[in-house]
Amino acid sequence: MTALEPVLTARNVSIEYEVDPPVKAVRDVSLTLHRGEILGLAGESGCGKTTLAYGLNRLLKPPALMEAGEITFHDRSGDDIDVVSLGAEQLRAFRWDKISMVFQGAMNSLNPVISVKAQIYDIFDTHRPGTSRAEKKRRAEELLTLVGVDPNRLTSFPHELSGGMRQRMMIAMALALDPQVMIMDEPTTALDVVVQRDIIREIMRLREKLGFAVIFITHDLPMLIEISDRIAVMLQGKIVEQGTAEEIYRNPQHEYTKKLLSSFPSLRGERGDFVRHSARPGLEQVR
Repeated sequence: MTALEPVLTARNVSIEYEVDPPVKAVRDVSLTLHRGEILGLAGESGCGKTTLAYGLNRLLKPPALMEAGEITFHDRSGDDIDVVSLGAEQLRAFRWDKISMVFQGAMNSLNPVISVKAQIYDIFDTHRPGTSRAEKKRRAEELLTLVGVDPNRLTSFPHELSGGMRQRMMIAMALALDPQVMIMDEPTTALDVVVQRDIIREIMRLREKLGFAVIFITHDLPMLIEISDRIAVMLQGKIVEQGTAEEIYRNPQHEYTKKLLSSFPSLRGERGDFVRHSARPGLEQVR
């Protein structure tokens, strides 16, 4: 196994929402995710990031339709899996086992009237029906420990947990079956900046420990530059630029990438025109 061994390849993927008029949400997108790496997917809201993520995992629902393209999963066993051609039962076995996903707004995805333990056990009941109760308990406790949550919280209900803890629970559930790829769709949305930093550190630590690859989706390009190995920049359904985090930061090629980078203020540089012109009276003295 080499650092550049692919684990997931998408070629010429196009996805359309069949509404009136039709909306082409993803246009001829190709990308490769390498084993163990973090691939950042950046772009503004509505550019097609989440639609692409759903397409890679075959989670699209009408009116969304994958019009064209190939998606291949390169299993650690050496087999290549044609994700597009998988039937319903094959998909059921594939998802969460090979590729898992932490959804946008995931901290609100837990069932509010079912304990955390029951929701984790349900993963094993569905995908590993032969797992004993003792093994489910051991694995659930192990998962919570992995993401930095006290195993005693297994008996808690979601409303008894903070937003950061609920997000960690969702990450734990995504790791339950030891997937080779985890797709994370804005996993720190709606969390305060301190908790965001803790969650990011946890993801980085778990990636190093367990070796899974990550597709990390966000509009926050500076964050991606900090945590990603490579970055793909998406605009109006297309990937307009790809490169290492260093290349994107040091030498962006596309005008949109440059605008994304310049939209975040520097802590050291001079204030831009927007700050000078929009500051409320008295703000100059505060600054």
